[in-house]
Amino acid sequence: MDIRMLRGVGETRARTLAKMGIATLEDLLLHYPRGYIDLSAPCGILDAPLDRPCAVLATVIKKSGEIRTRGGLKMYKATVADDSGEMELTFFNTKYAVESLDYDAAYLFYGRVEGNLLRREMRAPQIFPPRADRPFFAVYPLTAGVSARTFSGLVEQALKLSPILPERIPADIRAEYRLEGIAGAVRAIHRPQNSDELETAKRRLIFEELFTLAAGVGLLRTRTRAAAAQPMEPHSLQPFYDALPFTLTGAQRRAIEELTADMRRSAPANRLVQGDVGSGKTMVAAAGAYFAFLSGAQSAMMAPTELLARQHYEGLSPLCGRLGMKVGLLVGSMTPAKKRAMHEALAAGEFDLCIGTHALLSQGVSFQNLALVITDEQHRFGVAQRAALGQKGRHAHTLVMSATPIPRTLALMIYGELDVSVIDELPPGRSPVLTYKISSGKRERAFGFIREHLDRGLQAYIVCPRVEAGEEDTGLRAATDYMLELSGGAFKGYTVGLLHGRMKAADKERTMAGFQDGTVQLLVSTTVVEVGVDVPNAVIMMVENAERFGLSQLHQLRGRVGRGKEQSYCILLSDSTSPETLDRLKTMCRTNDGFAIAEYDLRTRGPGNFLGQQQHGLPQLRIADLATDVEVVAEAQRAANRVLADDPALQKPKHAALRAAVERLMDSVGERPN
Repeated sequence: MDIRMLRGVGETRARTLAKMGIATLEDLLLHYPRGYIDLSAPCGILDAPLDRPCAVLATVIKKSGEIRTRGGLKMYKATVADDSGEMELTFFNTKYAVESLDYDAAYLFYGRVEGNLLRREMRAPQIFPPRADRPFFAVYPLTAGVSARTFSGLVEQALKLSPILPERIPADIRAEYRLEGIAGAVRAIHRPQNSDELETAKRRLIFEELFTLAAGVGLLRTRTRAAAAQPMEPHSLQPFYDALPFTLTGAQRRAIEELTADMRRSAPANRLVQGDVGSGKTMVAAAGAYFAFLSGAQSAMMAPTELLARQHYEGLSPLCGRLGMKVGLLVGSMTPAKKRAMHEALAAGEFDLCIGTHALLSQGVSFQNLALVITDEQHRFGVAQRAALGQKGRHAHTLVMSATPIPRTLALMIYGELDVSVIDELPPGRSPVLTYKISSGKRERAFGFIREHLDRGLQAYIVCPRVEAGEEDTGLRAATDYMLELSGGAFKGYTVGLLHGRMKAADKERTMAGFQDGTVQLLVSTTVVEVGVDVPNAVIMMVENAERFGLSQLHQLRGRVGRGKEQSYCILLSDSTSPETLDRLKTMCRTNDGFAIAEYDLRTRGPGNFLGQQQHGLPQLRIADLATDVEVVAEAQRAANRVLADDPALQKPKHAALRAAVERLMDSVGERPN
């Protein structure tokens, strides 16, 4: 039913609600509260915890007139009391709030109590009657133009129609997992009568959301495996292993064997190779490309940045050359003439492997016989981009690589349509990077430490959060200014280079070439070096304003050092006093295990921030949390697998509501099951 069926929803309000993703009554009822005001156990004034929201039961004893601040703000005050003491209330621009209070009447005031033992105050409290009709009041995520009171009223109207919501979970699944019906769960999530009822409702709705996601991922897997591909002949990879100047780890060999076994089947390979920074995923991709080459087919590798694409090209060309393969490069900064020449060569089958950026997706790019599609740093590409490259071949095999370690629970949900290989070994001879957190008071000492290593012929990075200084966040280091400051000060006499994303491609190439051959000793950069930059002689990574980066990003940056035989170091510089920030940075200092760091990052930041919804193809979840609802994730997956075993395409009438929900969820990330 259209949202305009409700009283008080005209065209203007309907447009405002549409911005919140609410167009129907079902959307409104599934717009869950982000929290609750708990009125079940009000505090006394002197017993109330300071600086934490709580409910206080008190009686009005005094009201003041209007007070104007220098900025023109109108303030109104009231004094309330109970047996333990008094508390002053302050209201801003809401005269009616004070006028509606009756003298000698008791109310529940909800807000943050401030002050000390002698003086207590609460600013802009919410006011409830002393005996509220329910202990929990929902707090909704809102937008400008829709007040909390208005939204709550709309929900109240819609709840009377909640039986219209379709049941997506089959009755036998609900019985097995002791889940209540959808109408009761939705009513309780919006208007819970007690904490047990709230928890029961949350469990049902979390289960449904994860069940729907698991069913969608299962349909994608079914679709992938139903497609036909040209199975490749078995070939020996011994020439590939012999051409390497080093010995692969057992984990690398295992991942290669899993990939090539997939490529010999009649269904397209769809494999994720997941491994920590420096674990050698690129060699797995190279082996796959060589295996395709032995069958007379082409491969394409797409990297998220031109810098990384060029590095892959330069790194893999010598190896592929020894194996008789011809490697091409296609990036956006190439001249139109060079692009046209590459397009013609790819269409004619002259290149066995083409490495590039999003330029590979351009309309003029076609391949004679594309059989393997490789995407590097998978989390930086949307689902649609990955599919667009694959469509340039006929049911091409797919290999995706990620150096962002993803906990298995989350990987199963995001990559459920992919088979997963994990590279859990580092190449021999690599020492763990030693990581330290310092404050700006020790910056000069850190500079001295870096100079000692530069004097020994080694190199270092200093990473800044910004390219240029701005009016806001003046405390943040900007790479362009910092490079000039350092080259004329602490690192005068040393060769200091600059690298950031806004530089022209030729300037980036020049800087990186200088850093790779050692003429640039210290590289001041933004996070453009986060992925792919491989300079074994660089042994120190110093990160300014480290509190501005997520742990997974810091781990990626740290992965730029520790790639040679020298002991390497990561220095995290931050003056933050936030306990949460300090705990995050201590985690970096404690471990080099990317999976442990990812677990922590996911647990504390949630999957949305951990991955970035749009880049990763992960649908926006309304109530479930993949980081904390681990047990329900496993149950929902088992239930979805059972349903799909009975009805692989969800075509039976009893699964119509589930099918519709799956399609809506997958549409949100551009991946509609057939």
